[in-house]
Amino acid sequence: MNAVTVATRTSVSAAVRDYISLLKLRIVALLDATALAVMIPAAHGHPRLESVFAVLVGGTLAAGGAHAINCWFDRDIDAEMSRTRRRPIPDGRIPPWHGLAIGIALNVIAFAALWAWANVLAASLALAGTLIYVFVYTIWLKRSTPQNIVIGGAAGAIPPLVGWAAATGGLDLTALALFAVIFFWTPPHFWALAQMIKADYEQAHIPMLPVVAGERSAKRQTVVYAVLTLAVSVVPFFTGSAGGIYLAGAAVLGVGLVTITLLDLRGRRWTRRLFTYSIVYVALLFGLFAVSPFLP
Repeated sequence: MNAVTVATRTSVSAAVRDYISLLKLRIVALLDATALAVMIPAAHGHPRLESVFAVLVGGTLAAGGAHAINCWFDRDIDAEMSRTRRRPIPDGRIPPWHGLAIGIALNVIAFAALWAWANVLAASLALAGTLIYVFVYTIWLKRSTPQNIVIGGAAGAIPPLVGWAAATGGLDLTALALFAVIFFWTPPHFWALAQMIKADYEQAHIPMLPVVAGERSAKRQTVVYAVLTLAVSVVPFFTGSAGGIYLAGAAVLGVGLVTITLLDLRGRRWTRRLFTYSIVYVALLFGLFAVSPFLP
């Protein structure tokens, strides 16, 4: 193998990695997990494999496509922040319009897959998640209000609804409670991140709450949202969708979230721990809910 061939393969491999990075697959994996986890209790332990496949494929493409459009629109502010300036679009490695085109194409395919293999409600909800993320959060709120992540966070709360709709063909109080869990969890998670990279947001003039109102105000509001997250997380027990073990686990995990937000009021050393725990919290809570049909 000559040097030219090696260089060509290396270049192609790097380009593929750049395009895949537009999808932000680490975030997509968490979103997919919340969608797939609810399907098991929704279908009383036996979701159709076709529907599971539809949610996995459709959810990944819809969320990844939304992120690609976000990378296209936010290329100017991404270039201002040290955390994001090496992304392929602001760094000039990918033409900006490629992100837009890929995002639209992936969402068209996602809608078709969910409609064909699940149902039109699941497909419409996935599309709604993309539209909220792109138009409500990215284009409208992100640059205009410190409440951007509160309202725009609804986009990240859509996947449980997609999973529930794919499994049952409808929505109920349990599904809405799971939507609310992610909706109320989002501010503690993202405001912790915003405190950790506050200088970046200041540099890019993004009005995240810790930047505009100060870290103390953000931390106090975080406690409120943590309490709300705990409250709605136990609803599946009272709707009969989960048993006592789920109730106990949700309560322990929720108390942990509230406790860490309270500890974070004292200083910065708990902020990173809050960010890390918030990810663990979602994974464990939805994992526990997924196996709840097999538990007392």
